[in-house]
Amino acid sequence: MALLIKLFLTVFILASATVIVTVTADDYVRPQPRKALHLPWDSKLSSYPQQVHISLSGDKHIRVSWITDDKSAPSVVEYGTSPGKYDSFAQGETTSYSYVLYSSGKIHHVLIGPLEHNSVYFYRCGRQGPEFQLKTPPAQLPITFAVAGDLGQTGWTKSTLSHIDRCNYDVHLLPGDLAYADYIQHRWDTFGRLVQPLASSRPWMVTQGNHEVESIPLLKDGFVSYNSRWKMPFEESGSSSNLYYSFEVAGVHVIMLGSYADYDEYSEQYSWLKEDLLKVDRKKTPWLVVLFHVPWYNSNTAHQGEGDDMMKAMEPLLYAASVDLVFAGHVHAYERSRRVYNRRVDPCGAVHITIGDGGNKEGLAAKYINPQPKWSEFREASFGHGELKIVNSTHAFWSWHRNDDDEPVKSDDIWITSLVSSGCISRKRNELADTLTTP
Repeated sequence: MALLIKLFLTVFILASATVIVTVTADDYVRPQPRKALHLPWDSKLSSYPQQVHISLSGDKHIRVSWITDDKSAPSVVEYGTSPGKYDSFAQGETTSYSYVLYSSGKIHHVLIGPLEHNSVYFYRCGRQGPEFQLKTPPAQLPITFAVAGDLGQTGWTKSTLSHIDRCNYDVHLLPGDLAYADYIQHRWDTFGRLVQPLASSRPWMVTQGNHEVESIPLLKDGFVSYNSRWKMPFEESGSSSNLYYSFEVAGVHVIMLGSYADYDEYSEQYSWLKEDLLKVDRKKTPWLVVLFHVPWYNSNTAHQGEGDDMMKAMEPLLYAASVDLVFAGHVHAYERSRRVYNRRVDPCGAVHITIGDGGNKEGLAAKYINPQPKWSEFREASFGHGELKIVNSTHAFWSWHRNDDDEPVKSDDIWITSLVSSGCISRKRNELADTLTTP
């Protein structure tokens, strides 16, 4: 009898080793929170470049940003296509800011280019320090975006960044809440050093979240730290504010909106959005993607209804322009909708994805409203990141990768067909004209 039991257990164990278990969002058990990271103080020379990151800035140009403690350090970038051989250089601008008892280093922003598409460049900041390497995005599709919001500086942040680093992406999209500095300014510096390995090699395109506001009534305006450190191509896109802008890359028009800038129909942001949407040429850029921080479609109990006012003002514009995808953060969980408009499933609406799960210090938002709304297709409270590969003018592949035991586990994926190929744009042509041109 004992021999039979032993034989049974052996067979059971061997059989179990070959079973593939499919885990759904309902039965997944989330790992425990991880502690905040504590990066050691940087003891390098005061003129040594730190917190290096790059962003897109117009056609064939890249903005290189970094900080030095030495106020006299030159704002120069040397670059070329071979290691250690710099046949081009560019000079840029500098800024700095003070915040209560804190004084920032010298913040450098230098525009380099024109650069060839889909090419590797080697560069050096301020004529000293290490050599960095960047890759420019392709000129045409396919292109891959990494997407992760609400990053912060925790053990889960480090895990998320490690997973993104394995993704063969061209551009990182971040829908708000970067450093979670929350008024403690040196946390901006530690965040800059934390993301430098990734942000110095691929363009990071960001928009602001609530943790970037940092305003002090009567003493300090909002977004001083964010605007000084993370300059985006707002001027190139005709915007008057670094809090909202647009850019085009490889057949995709991307609009970054500000959840914490005025957005009603009388605001500058609203007027700029209408003008920007009218300029979009869907033959040149068949995909239209929008990012902002506070989600409009959210079935989580956290931050419920906070995006309603912005949604009421701006969703008709996005619908009329046939926006394909909308990414948001703020809610510390993941959720993907069906195509939706005006809270109803609509084949001509946008797919809304909440991805505020990068690794923030506040933890996950684990409670959802039940029953699940019809527009909501997949939801899960876990840390992770997303990958959007736009293959051609009609098809894109979206996947969300949960952080699980330090391995990126793909938990949700879907093929998405563009609205350009659906007939929605031609059916809404008159509506587009009326909505976007009405004063």
